[in-house]
Amino acid sequence: MNEKIIVPPGNPSDRGEPNDPGGDGIREKLFTIIFGSDTPAGQAFDVFLIIMILLSVTAVMLDTVAGVNARYGEILYVAEWFFTIIFTIEYLVRLWVVKSPKQYATSFFGLVDLLSIIPTYLSLIFTGAQYMLVIRILRILRVFRVLKLARYVGETDALMQALKNSRRKILVFLYTILTLVIVFGALMYLIEGPENGVTSIPRGVYWAIVTLTTVGYGDISPVTPLGQTLASIIMIMGYGIIAVPTGIYAAELSHVIRQARSLHACSSCGAVGHDNDAGFCRKCGERL
Repeated sequence: MNEKIIVPPGNPSDRGEPNDPGGDGIREKLFTIIFGSDTPAGQAFDVFLIIMILLSVTAVMLDTVAGVNARYGEILYVAEWFFTIIFTIEYLVRLWVVKSPKQYATSFFGLVDLLSIIPTYLSLIFTGAQYMLVIRILRILRVFRVLKLARYVGETDALMQALKNSRRKILVFLYTILTLVIVFGALMYLIEGPENGVTSIPRGVYWAIVTLTTVGYGDISPVTPLGQTLASIIMIMGYGIIAVPTGIYAAELSHVIRQARSLHACSSCGAVGHDNDAGFCRKCGERL
């Protein structure tokens, strides 16, 4: 008798469905282990996967340290291929056990899984491509399933909704900033000129961005009194401008939270539309 399939939380397009839930016991068991976290085997698999990801990313980073590379370069090279082969097998098994390989391959986690193994193979053609393997760190997002942090998905949805609602205002703000730095960059080119390091308007725009954001690298600095005055004005403006997108986003987030409360939303999964006297979420069962 086949074991009961434990459907993991999350978007179905990110996990696929079992390839043959009615007849193939091996695929069903593998699907439960790989995509589920409600069984000891599934949790052990996810923990093992996270450990492998952390070790592989650590190996990639250590490989860029000259002293470590000179001494342990061969070991790190072998480790890199070892982890890549493990992740390649895992990716192929994931495609094998799901009902729609194409749906999984084009999902967020499917693309991350693929991008986490491609750089090693590309390194055979393009030198240095293997260092892009640090993208594997994105796979740690699976820790949300292991540590039972699905209740935070509702909070994530609220943050994303607030960002979506404020995108037009932020785009207008960014256009305004772009306009200002172009004007200030052109003015600095006219005031300081090539003799003081501002060799072109794009170079002046770069200086204006660095100054307006209060980064201040110091590679270009005004010398003339007028240039220093302009720089002082831009610096003061920078302190005020930095707070604008934060205020826009905070206002939208506050609006989303108020709206969710008015709709009697679940704090765990974000589901809305509950009756005013409802005590538990109709979707996840969490106490309201």
